[in-house]
Amino acid sequence: MMMIPRRNNDFDLFGDMFRDPFFTDDESKIMKTDIKEKKDKYIIDIDLPGYEKENIKMSVEDGYLTVNATVNSNKEEKEEGKFVRKERYMGSCSRSFYVGEAVESEDIKASFKNGTLKIEIPKKDEKKELPEKKYIPIDD
Repeated sequence: MMMIPRRNNDFDLFGDMFRDPFFTDDESKIMKTDIKEKKDKYIIDIDLPGYEKENIKMSVEDGYLTVNATVNSNKEEKEEGKFVRKERYMGSCSRSFYVGEAVESEDIKASFKNGTLKIEIPKKDEKKELPEKKYIPIDD
């Protein structure tokens, strides 16, 4: 029997277990992403609410598209007081997607509107020769 410590007054074994930091992925919570495949391209929509277009950078290297975004955490608070709870993310985050080595940065189109970054990536054939299929023998 496995013991999991209770974290609140409501006993919910599965809820408590999956709220454990081991099961959470902060990156995916910050950059929620939808990827759609069309006949000739992929469309990636990334939610970046509170980010400014100037603070979003994209690059392509070794077949990976990387999106970096930064929220300025140095905003001065005009009102005095302390935070009782702070859930809004401040700082930098990034996410990478494999797009293939045939895709160049000039091929990718991006727009930013209403807190959503929309990226269009064309499908390109990789001009690589596939290795010959080889079978592995199974011993008795």
